[in-house]
Amino acid sequence: MSKSNTVSASKITLSELMLPSHSNFSGKIHGGYLLSLMDQIAFACASKYCGSYCVTASVDTVNFLNPVEIGELVTLKACVNYVGKSSMVVGIRVTSQNIQTGKIKHTNSSYFTMVAKNSEGENVQVPKLILSNLEEVRRFYESINRITAKKDYLHEEITLDYSSSDALEKLKNYNVILNLK
Repeated sequence: MSKSNTVSASKITLSELMLPSHSNFSGKIHGGYLLSLMDQIAFACASKYCGSYCVTASVDTVNFLNPVEIGELVTLKACVNYVGKSSMVVGIRVTSQNIQTGKIKHTNSSYFTMVAKNSEGENVQVPKLILSNLEEVRRFYESINRITAKKDYLHEEITLDYSSSDALEKLKNYNVILNLK
């Protein structure tokens, strides 16, 4: 009998007050610190879901939409959106709240691909994902689309002949000067 688990069983929420020690030179919270928190919650979420140690395999695009200020409460919410054989895509949403005004802003979202490992460091199979509502179905399909787009991009990158006259001609559409020797 194969194991299965629900999206709800993977859900994790982490909140942390942003301190001056977390700031960068411009007085905003350092993006690297937020990425560290995101990696922590992705690990916790994936490990909770599958019951195994997990490692980060990749991080999809992280766009910093709004700066986080010192003194704001940052909340990260994560859940498993997709499972493969040994991998899981963990969706993470980050918000910050001004404690004095109560104003909440979406600061960034990202998708971490996590891989389940055993004590010898070998990949292990993860439980099947039980999708319980259409929102979970949407997130699963969006993960499939991102995975497919990433594979297509890697294939195109490998097969593109950067030295061809066609590829060199296309560079005229960009903010570069071609000065090949």
